[in-house]
Amino acid sequence: MISRKQKTIKKEIFVEGIGLHTGNKVKLVFKPAEKDTGIQFVRVDLADKPVIEASHSMIVDDKAMPRCTSIGKGEVIIHTVEHVMAALYGMEIDNVVIEINGDELPGLDGSCIEFLKALKVAGIVEQDAPKEVFDIKEPIWVKDNGASIFVVPSNFLRISYTLDYDHPALSSQFFNEKIDMETFEDQIASSRTFCLESEAKALQEKGLGKGANYKNTLVVGDDGVKDNVLRSDQEFARHKVLDFIGDLYLLGMPICGHVVAVKSGHNLNRQLLQKIVEQKEKYASRFTPKGHEFFNKTALDINGIQKILPHRYPFLLVDRVVELESGKRAVAIKNVTANEEFFQGHFPQKPVMPGVLMVEAMAQVGGIAVLTDPQNKDKLALFMAIDKVKFRRVVEPGDQLVFEVDVIRCKSRIAQVKGIAKVEGKVVVEAELGFSFMDVSYLDQ
Repeated sequence: MISRKQKTIKKEIFVEGIGLHTGNKVKLVFKPAEKDTGIQFVRVDLADKPVIEASHSMIVDDKAMPRCTSIGKGEVIIHTVEHVMAALYGMEIDNVVIEINGDELPGLDGSCIEFLKALKVAGIVEQDAPKEVFDIKEPIWVKDNGASIFVVPSNFLRISYTLDYDHPALSSQFFNEKIDMETFEDQIASSRTFCLESEAKALQEKGLGKGANYKNTLVVGDDGVKDNVLRSDQEFARHKVLDFIGDLYLLGMPICGHVVAVKSGHNLNRQLLQKIVEQKEKYASRFTPKGHEFFNKTALDINGIQKILPHRYPFLLVDRVVELESGKRAVAIKNVTANEEFFQGHFPQKPVMPGVLMVEAMAQVGGIAVLTDPQNKDKLALFMAIDKVKFRRVVEPGDQLVFEVDVIRCKSRIAQVKGIAKVEGKVVVEAELGFSFMDVSYLDQ
């Protein structure tokens, strides 16, 4: 049974080693994080210490590094995140900061058991916030070149995985278990990455696998595993399950569903993840606004915001609502980072946040304020009018915008709000904004 409370770690702990592909030495520092902040990687080796959220929207399709999962923003990338993500899933950790001084996580012994042990030493603590879990609502499937993954609704996560290689020393294997903390630690966490001997040579010729050796990678030749011993008869299939769990946790929450996978790997895992994201958004827009539960909330994390607004990355410009008086007032923050997409073309020599996007962010905060009024359930707020706009200061990378929006009037068909945005207590923009309301069913048309 998945815990229904969010969790973080009690104290800092570090892990260090070398990347399986790059061969670079790297150190990770795990740090406790506040509730509703999620899993965040921080590249402390770079000058501005950019933050990369562990999210499906951050996945990078890096063809130069095909046998792992990478996330990034712009040119800042972190490779091979799947093993640590699997360990975090297995320990049911929702919120943690992971500082890393390189571009690839350490491979350690090729599994995630060392990450799991470190997290257990750090200690796990429950937080005063509910954990979000996505229940698969209807069957989802992806197929590619003989590999497939199907997911059907279930009250818990079960994974049935079939491994089948056309290789004399790699027989077919089948893993079928309900996934909980005990099963993950006992049967999955210590399963190591593997490759065929012919694949290893090809990878090294491409400049990959620089940190791999016979101890941290199971290399399978015609006569079996070279210079190593299997930890279980199902170790190959179990490692595929480990990778799947790590990839899937980039959803940002656990799922409940029965997964039936055949010969799948990272590429198909990511395709499935995208289908799950699409289903999650479909059902959020269809059901959540109708009698949604936010009328008595005083703050909202990004998941709560997405249940009210129809916007998504990269156009969702609000990170968190820190103060909310339903139907009357909202205070929210937007962290402006150097990795924002609009900086690539808007004065890239000296990045400045476009004023229209500051106003759009303010409108999104205004939308949250009016839509949390109980009389506006089942509605969308369409940004329709703008007046008395004044831009007073520029906003640059590293700034944190604080939006304060008050509802001036709200009737059955229209609403008007007044807002200001501040950076370090100084007003940067102010405006009055108008909205008209439309039934939420518009999104299903």
